[in-house]
Formats: sequence, C-alpha cells, structure tokens
Amino acid sequence: MKRSDIFLVLFLGLIFSPFIISDTIYNYYDRFYASYPFVTSFIKFAILATTGELIGLRIRTGKYFAPGFGILPRAIVWGILGITIQAAFIIFARGVPLLLEFAGLHGSAAAMEGPLSAGKIGVAFSISLLLNIFYAPVLMTVHKITDSHIEMNGGTVRGFFSSVKVSHILRQIDWDTHYGFVLKKTIVYFWIPAQTINFLMPEQFRVLIAAVYGIILGIILAFAALSGSDI
Repeated sequence: MKRSDIFLVLFLGLIFSPFIISDTIYNYYDRFYASYPFVTSFIKFAILATTGELIGLRIRTGKYFAPGFGILPRAIVWGILGITIQAAFIIFARGVPLLLEFAGLHGSAAAMEGPLSAGKIGVAFSISLLLNIFYAPVLMTVHKITDSHIEMNGGTVRGFFSSVKVSHILRQIDWDTHYGFVLKKTIVYFWIPAQTINFLMPEQFRVLIAAVYGIILGIILAFAALSGSDI
C-alpha cells in the first residue's frame, strides 16, 4: 500500500467517523440536511462520488491524479448530479407508494413508514426498480457526456464551461459498453438491489449512501476496464 492509499483511507475515515463517534455532529448533520437537503446532496456527491472516480483512476493507472483528468470539473458535475439524485429520490420514494396504492396494493405508503417487513421490502424494491428504469439511464448517459466533455477540454475549469458538443459526443460513445455493461449490467446486478436496501434506510441517509455506492461502482468499473471483459 502506497502512502497515497493510506491518506485516502484516513480521509474517508475522517469523513465517516463523526457519524459514529459524535452525537453532536450527527445531530448537526440531521438539522443541516433538513434545512438544506440539496446543498447537502451537492456536497456529498462532489466529495464522495469524485473520490470514487479517483479510486477508479488509481486502479487503472496506479495513480490518483493524471493530466487532463479534471478533478474540479468532475466534482462540479457530481455535485449537480447529486442535486438531481436528491430530487429523484423524493419523487420516486413518495410517488411510487402512491402509484402502488392506486394500482390496488393498499397499505404501500404505510408500509414505508413502518418497521421492516416483507411489504416494506416489496415497496422499496418497486421504488428502486422504477427509479433505475426511468431515471438512472438518463443520469448515466449525461454523466458519460460530461466525462467526455471534460476529457476533450483537457480537464480544465475554463474548458469545462465551454460549449458542450453533445451530438459529437453521442456519436463517439461506445454504446456496446455503455448499454451492454454500464446500463444493463450495473443497473440489474448492482443498482436495483443496492437502492432497494437504500430505500429501507431513513430518508436523511439515502443520498449519503447513494454517494458511497458511487465509490463502489467506480471500483467495479475500474476492474471491469482492467479485465478487458466483454462489456
């Protein structure tokens, strides 16, 4: 393990330890989230999801930093995406139980407010399933576009704020990989099960957990790229 790896472990430990060892900080987080949920989401994803990309870069190249990688632009993108994820969580977590009620599955909304049960797991799975069918593909494709835009402009902040050549980038995307692995396989085998668990958690922790999942997914994608698997 290199010194940079130790620093990363310490950094992640520093981020998460207050939630475990300090009721004061936990209560402050709880109040801050309640007052500023979208700001909280921006910060969480800007830090944690970007960290996941750095870990992925470390796995692929042996280094956490590379010319043109664009850490700050990526953090900005993840922060903005974090806001949309927070909005999507609210829409689907509150809307899907009502949809199930409308479809005749009475008690779906109440199940989400109650203790762990088969009904609650079923509703959480339904929320995750619809979230990942209707929202996740758009999120992942937008993220792919922004990644390509950052790379095309050398990872600079100035280049990041230049015009995004969306049509050009869409033509350059490896759709066999993007659809065959990123969309199809990660959604089915990772995101739907992972988000089912997430929607069983208290609301104030869902975006935090989703950001942690972003770290895990960054590692999965990096190993997939290294293995040269048929994706």
